[in-house]
Amino acid sequence: MSISPSPSSSSSSLSSSSSSSSSSLESSNNGKTWIINGIVAGVAIAAAVGARTYLNRFNKFRSRVVGIIPARFASSRFQGKPLVQILGKPMIQRTWERAKLAATLDHVVVATDDERIADCCRKFGADVIMTSESCRNGTERCNEALQKLGKKYDVVVNIQGDEPLIEPEIVDGVVKALQAAPDAVFSTAVTSLKPEDAHDPNRVKCVVDNRGYAIYFSRGLIPFNKSGKVNQQFPYLLHLGIQSYDAKFLKIYPHLQPTPLQLEEDLEQLKVLENGYKMKVIKVDHEAHGVDTPEDVQKIESLMRERNLS
Repeated sequence: MSISPSPSSSSSSLSSSSSSSSSSLESSNNGKTWIINGIVAGVAIAAAVGARTYLNRFNKFRSRVVGIIPARFASSRFQGKPLVQILGKPMIQRTWERAKLAATLDHVVVATDDERIADCCRKFGADVIMTSESCRNGTERCNEALQKLGKKYDVVVNIQGDEPLIEPEIVDGVVKALQAAPDAVFSTAVTSLKPEDAHDPNRVKCVVDNRGYAIYFSRGLIPFNKSGKVNQQFPYLLHLGIQSYDAKFLKIYPHLQPTPLQLEEDLEQLKVLENGYKMKVIKVDHEAHGVDTPEDVQKIESLMRERNLS
């Protein structure tokens, strides 16, 4: 005797089967959703970790910075220049005090081959590194000082001791320019050249390319037009003495042979360019007041009185 399922029983069975199938499908979809969400979350976490690692690497790039003020007593133009008094303080002290205000410098030292300068600097609290008399220029003196410091630095800033009014912001500017230009080994600063300084060989001129890299430096006026006259409308650039180097390059620099343009112009930065290295240049608004001759001291003091700088 066969018994046929009742309509209600059949409907219930179908409903149960359909419900089970729907539940299974929903469970499967939920599983897929969790897998997809997990993959997306994993990718996002990996990207975040990668970005943080990259940023940390970038932030650490050339991050340790030392400022070195090379100073020598012997000078063909101005004997004993670092010790000349400017409104009651030695010029080297005024430069050191300004350099100490730069936010990017972890340490500031004076590098000299003269005990008179060293003794003066120690009295006002500066750290001093004694270097040899054989250093041919400030860059080589900075390199020797770096080797004797006993601490690793990524960037060395050469701060000219005859710039007693150097602005800390300019120091920070050349450091940041080098940190932001991995293809450069050297950075420096320029400002607008005054027409009256156009033919002064003590005022070094500079030309740069469209990306802010140095093309050439000269004691003569550059560019020089065919009329032979200063073009009052042209934005000539004056090189400021401050410059920073990648520490690894600084170790190489003394071993590079002197180059023809460097020797002819007597400008150490030309050896960098002639050997194919890149130099980043920043333009700043700064009225240059370097001390090259005894006459410049009076100009500096007059300016300081005008600005109420003690």
